[in-house]
Amino acid sequence: MSSREVVVLSVGGVRFVTRASTLQQFPESRLARMVSDDDREFKLVNGEFFVDRDGALFSYIMDFLRTLQVSLPTDFSDYQRLQREAEFYGLYSLANLLSQEHLLKPRLEILEVRFSLQEMQAFFRIFGSCSTTIEALAEQITVFTGQQSGQGWNSPSPSQKPLVPLPLERPSHHDMVFLCGTEYSAGDQFVARYVSIKPDKRKLINGTNVLGLLLDTLLKDGFRLISTRTVPSEEKAECYTFERMKRAAGLAIMVNQTPGSSGVAQARRSQVQKGK
Repeated sequence: MSSREVVVLSVGGVRFVTRASTLQQFPESRLARMVSDDDREFKLVNGEFFVDRDGALFSYIMDFLRTLQVSLPTDFSDYQRLQREAEFYGLYSLANLLSQEHLLKPRLEILEVRFSLQEMQAFFRIFGSCSTTIEALAEQITVFTGQQSGQGWNSPSPSQKPLVPLPLERPSHHDMVFLCGTEYSAGDQFVARYVSIKPDKRKLINGTNVLGLLLDTLLKDGFRLISTRTVPSEEKAECYTFERMKRAAGLAIMVNQTPGSSGVAQARRSQVQKGK
């Protein structure tokens, strides 16, 4: 059978269609031997290989063979069963990865938003347990500034003068600081700061509106609001705490394709999903 031919498998009543080359990623596995007719346990019935195993778990094995990555749903819990299936098919590199549950299980991620009002300005500080989340959020948020004449906090829209984007203040990899509103400059001049949060295209100057958009953005991104409180300080700050289960970084297999190799190789962190 050539590597360009299509193979049909019926695993526990679930039908899978793939290329022979996909099943031959690991030449010493039982799936590779099945394609070469070297494993008599897999019966060919009406042009389909019948496999009396768990079809739902086999879908994860097929995903691994197609991508050479282990990437499981956040609610996945059958690590031991999937490991047994991998061992049955002779995919020992996959079985070894599955034995390291701590690398694959999702982690609880905490994010905190602090918001305070001072005269005509609103101050925001965002803390996160995962630096990559803060980095991604910083790419969504843009602060624009410009001088306005005779305009204050409740200005409905920016003036026609060009606004200049400002970099967000990043005290560390795990937090960011920005503000919006107006600040008295000289005469009837005000320095105005507007905030835009992608994918929303509006430029908002009112701190309460920015807070509402920020909280809504976090909820749409899978976070769950777990507490609100007021932090006593020189300026009272409202504190909103969120959490979500963050998918573990995918693990990938580097396959050694040299002749005669078993295809078993070192696992590495996938660059598709980064996490700290």
